[in-house]
Amino acid sequence: MHHPCHLNTEGDPLVLLSAVAGATTRIGLVTSVLVLPLYDPVVVAHQTATLDRLSRGRFTLGVGTGWDEAEFAAVGTPFAGRGRRTDEQLDAVRTLWRGQQSRGGAEVRLGVRPRTPGGPPVWVGGHSDAALRRALRYGDAWHGSGLDAAGLAQVRGRLAEFGKEAGRDPATPLELTSGQLLVPPGFEAAVRLSGRRLLGGAEPTAERVRQELRQLADGGLAACSLWLPVAGEALPDALARVAEEVLSRLSGE
Repeated sequence: MHHPCHLNTEGDPLVLLSAVAGATTRIGLVTSVLVLPLYDPVVVAHQTATLDRLSRGRFTLGVGTGWDEAEFAAVGTPFAGRGRRTDEQLDAVRTLWRGQQSRGGAEVRLGVRPRTPGGPPVWVGGHSDAALRRALRYGDAWHGSGLDAAGLAQVRGRLAEFGKEAGRDPATPLELTSGQLLVPPGFEAAVRLSGRRLLGGAEPTAERVRQELRQLADGGLAACSLWLPVAGEALPDALARVAEEVLSRLSGE
C-alpha cells in the first residue's frame, strides 16, 4: 500500500483538510467520503481545486452517494435519484478542473486551477453494482469499507467483469482502496459499533492488525484509510500508538 494510512475524522472534511494541509508536508489527504449529491458541483470544484493547490497535490477526492435520508432532507435535496446526480456532478467537477464549463447560459471558470493536471485523483465509494460501474467510469480508484481479503477479492472480480462489459483495458485495472474501523489496543470506542467489522477484531492486537493489513495488500489493496472511533481527547495517543506499533513496522514491507 503506497499510503498505508489517511486521517479520517468528523467535521466539514474540506475545511478540516485545509487546516491539515497547512500543518503538514507529506501525508496524503482524502475525503472518505464526501456525499457528493449534497453539494453544488461548482462549489466542490472550486474548493477541491484550491485544496489540491494548497496541499501541493496531496489531496484525493473520495465521493459517495450517501445513505442517510435525514441528511438529504436537512438540506432540501431529494434522496431519490442521488446516483444519477452523482454521475452528473462528477462529470461537471472533472470538466471544471480541466478548464471551463457553461452552466445555465453563464460561463463558469475556476479562479484557482488544480495543481494536479486534470485535477486530483477521485476515489468512488460504494459496494453496489451501480457504484462499481460509477468507479469504472469516473474514478481513479474504487473506495470500499470494512472488507476483509475475501470480500476484496469478490469486488475485484466484479470490477473485472463490469470493466470487460464496458470495454476497459484489462491491463489497467482500477485501483482498490478501503476504509477500515480500528479501535487500537488499550482504547475504547466512543460510539456504538454493533454490526460493524473492526480491523483486528473486537480485541485487536498490533500483530493481528498488521496481519490483516498485509492480507489486504496482498489481495490488491493500494491504500487504506484507518478510521479510529475513539474520543477526541484520546485521538492523539491513539494515532501515536497506531503509528508506532502498526505503521512503522509495515513501512519497510
